[in-house]
Amino acid sequence: MKDARAEVVPASLTAIRRQSNLRDYIALTKPRLNFLVVVTSAAGYYLGSESPISLWLMMQAVAGTALVAGGAAVLNQVYERDTDAMMPRTLARPLPDHRVTPGDATVFGLALSIAGIVLLALGANLLAALLALATLVIYLLIYTPMKRRSPAATLVGAVPGALPPLIGWAAAHGTVTVGGWILFAIVFSWQIPHFMAIAWMYRDDYRRAGFPMLPVIEPNGRRAGRQGVIFAAALLPISLAPTFVGLSGWIYFAMALALSAALLVLSIRFAATRSDVSARQLFFGSITYLPLIWAIMILNH
Repeated sequence: MKDARAEVVPASLTAIRRQSNLRDYIALTKPRLNFLVVVTSAAGYYLGSESPISLWLMMQAVAGTALVAGGAAVLNQVYERDTDAMMPRTLARPLPDHRVTPGDATVFGLALSIAGIVLLALGANLLAALLALATLVIYLLIYTPMKRRSPAATLVGAVPGALPPLIGWAAAHGTVTVGGWILFAIVFSWQIPHFMAIAWMYRDDYRRAGFPMLPVIEPNGRRAGRQGVIFAAALLPISLAPTFVGLSGWIYFAMALALSAALLVLSIRFAATRSDVSARQLFFGSITYLPLIWAIMILNH
């Protein structure tokens, strides 16, 4: 007669392994970064809509964009699994830690990306699907290999990072107009001081992995600080533009002016001191800035 405990224990271990495996696949999609994609694409859809919003259609557009972003994150990690294994902050990711095989991750990433593009094409429109495809191509075929060769990859990588609100806009509007490009420009400009802060804080990791980030090729950080200030300064007038094209009102204008000025001050402080403290302040200021400015823009739409 079989021991009941012998059946329960393996069954329990199997359930634990499945849960662990599921968590690893979710981790590959970088859910925290994907949350930003969800927020910005939803905001782009809401602001680009000229008629009463269909929640179902909006959900399809946002889900499609999120699937493509998740797939891109997975495929990026497949490509960078060797360099991820060299950096303490990425060493425990599922691929360098051998919890997921490169082949399985590739299939998973491709499935997410294709599903997202198809969902956008069928649930929104062809333009939104093409913009999502452009996001995938620029991120994987241009930015990812360029990251190992040139510090200019940061600027290239900011393009696919800024496309989600434009995808949302196109899904709702059917075309890309000046309002959509302003949303794109806000996210594009915001990314540079945000990335410069990250590059400084993790400069030792990037040096160890051989990534030629600005703080790696120029250890004094002057170019990184200068680039952060330039784009934070550009962001200030760009962030005010939604008021002048009718996307938002004067309450937004006042709040955007204050928030963008604060981000510029943090960028200038980082450029002046180039310290870990000022980099962390800029980093946390930047991740506070973007959701606030989107929320105010929508509320004062």
